[in-house]
Amino acid sequence: MLQNPTLHPARLPQTAHSRSSVTDPRWARPALVALLVSTAAFWSVTLGRMGWANAFYAAAVQAGTQSWKAFLFGSSDAANAITVDKPPASLWPMELSARIFGVNTWSILLPQVLIGVASVALLYLIVRRRFGAVAGLIAGAALALTPVATLMFRYDNPDALLVLLMIGAVGALLRAVEDGRTRWLVLCGALVGFGFLTKQLQVMLVVPGLALTYLVAGPPRLRARLLQLIAALLSMVVAGGWWVALVELIPAADRPYVGGSTDNSFLNLTFGYNGMSRLSGGKGGFPEPPPGLATPPGGSHGGFPFGSEPSILRLFTGESGAQISWLLPAALIFLAVGIILCGKAVRTDAGRAQYLVWGGWLLGTGGVFSFMSGMYHDYYTMALSPAVAALVGIGATELWRRRWTTWIWLVLTATTAITTGWSWVLLNHTPDFVPWLRWVVLAAGIAATALLLLDRLRGARFGSWAAALAVVAALAGPFSYCVQTVATSHSGGIVTAGPQVAVGHSPGPLPGFDKAPSAHLAQLLQANAAEYTWAAATNGSNEAANYQLASGEPVMAIGGFIGSDPSPTLAQFQKYVADGQIHYFIGSRGPGGPGMPDGPGQQGKDKSPTEGTKIADWVKQNFTAATLDGTTYYDLTVPQHDAK
Repeated sequence: MLQNPTLHPARLPQTAHSRSSVTDPRWARPALVALLVSTAAFWSVTLGRMGWANAFYAAAVQAGTQSWKAFLFGSSDAANAITVDKPPASLWPMELSARIFGVNTWSILLPQVLIGVASVALLYLIVRRRFGAVAGLIAGAALALTPVATLMFRYDNPDALLVLLMIGAVGALLRAVEDGRTRWLVLCGALVGFGFLTKQLQVMLVVPGLALTYLVAGPPRLRARLLQLIAALLSMVVAGGWWVALVELIPAADRPYVGGSTDNSFLNLTFGYNGMSRLSGGKGGFPEPPPGLATPPGGSHGGFPFGSEPSILRLFTGESGAQISWLLPAALIFLAVGIILCGKAVRTDAGRAQYLVWGGWLLGTGGVFSFMSGMYHDYYTMALSPAVAALVGIGATELWRRRWTTWIWLVLTATTAITTGWSWVLLNHTPDFVPWLRWVVLAAGIAATALLLLDRLRGARFGSWAAALAVVAALAGPFSYCVQTVATSHSGGIVTAGPQVAVGHSPGPLPGFDKAPSAHLAQLLQANAAEYTWAAATNGSNEAANYQLASGEPVMAIGGFIGSDPSPTLAQFQKYVADGQIHYFIGSRGPGGPGMPDGPGQQGKDKSPTEGTKIADWVKQNFTAATLDGTTYYDLTVPQHDAK
């Protein structure tokens, strides 16, 4: 029997601007509510066991609750000695929450969970607008069940807010594609600009895809489109530049030192430590690992043993593969097929615009992550999760709707098999983690593939069963990793989701990271702390953060994050001591600590002593060491000759 070509799913008309004319089913809204509530509950369970998570940022949050100046600049301490090595925007939601509810685990991390839930909801709305509720729900669920997303939406790193802002920028851009109004592009630029204040240049990785999409699909004439993009650029500069101008124009003496920079300049931080050094193979300020810290099988970048070797397969191997790549092959296949299906659509087709913008995000960001030869963390792949989730939701829905076309049916069947096979490979990297699960995934994938074949070849009605089994094959692996992530407490700056992968894993926490000081030491710092600007000083922000969080008093982080920033100088430190502004100096281990790179007794990359080294040597020569619970400290108010 001949099919009516006007009704064949493969030939459904493409709408130019608006979303699908099909009305959402009655169950769509309850399903969305269920998705969001379950996501919030899943990410919130065991949240109280996370402690301070990344103490480096938690201490900055604490500082921001004690000083509005620290809030504005993103200072590590309330006395404003030095900032964190990022702009402050990601700290602001957590600091506002902690000002209201007090500084604790829930007040710091729950805002991150809510940002994650908002990201899932916004992704649903964007995808649903053109491709319907089913596609939106699949995309939202895929994001919620991405292991690295589960990790970072429960953590106090900047990545959570960055992802929300990037999703918002895509949504604004796609609205501009629909109606051609400049205001949407201005909003898009503003969101990108605020993303710059969250994690600097990383947000720029999505900009080429945004610009290309509007140049291709924007309704106005080309000249008007170019002018609109210039307006978006100006909006981006204003939204991100006001704070940069503030930092650069305020005299250095009236603000904290810009952590991570070599010359107290935010521009130096942007284009140096957080810019080219990440891309070009520079260590990003990190020295080589000290003796006793072995390099893992996956390689070492940025001076410490984490991350993996740059290559086209980086996102599929080692820890990165377990973080993001479960659905990555399917996303790439769906992207290619989607572009083909939109080949004869009008230039302004909203469906093709979605493929372009999500594909540009995925390929642009993924390409940079794959080949950047500087410092690389596996959790950076968090920035890919919305693009992967969106393409999976869109592609799965569109190919399923058109599955009666032979070549699309073949692609859908092959994608199911490939996704199953890749899940099997990833689960084999952790053979001791739920060992029976890989067999369940394999069985479900084989059954789904077989039912897809029968559904087509014999006209049997196995479609629903095939779809259900395909979902099990695709999501059982990442879901199990998400469960393991939620069940495990994470801390420090080097974290990954899921169980330890047998390939390319770091050898464990670095010495000095996130070791909470004893209660006696915290009490020592609290004693008479109001009489001093800083209760103590120590080398490196991670050490300082732990002392500050335990005592609730400002602790100066000499040398910033890794102890190698030239702040304060020895002369400045000597003046602080002479003026009675610092009570104690605490000997430390970890980045910037004794026996570690760039710490006291060590030398910097250029073989010259750092300011932290000079300060530690001066303290040892002029003050008397004491020990409390295994920690060496010096009372800077009592010089050696007075102590005698």
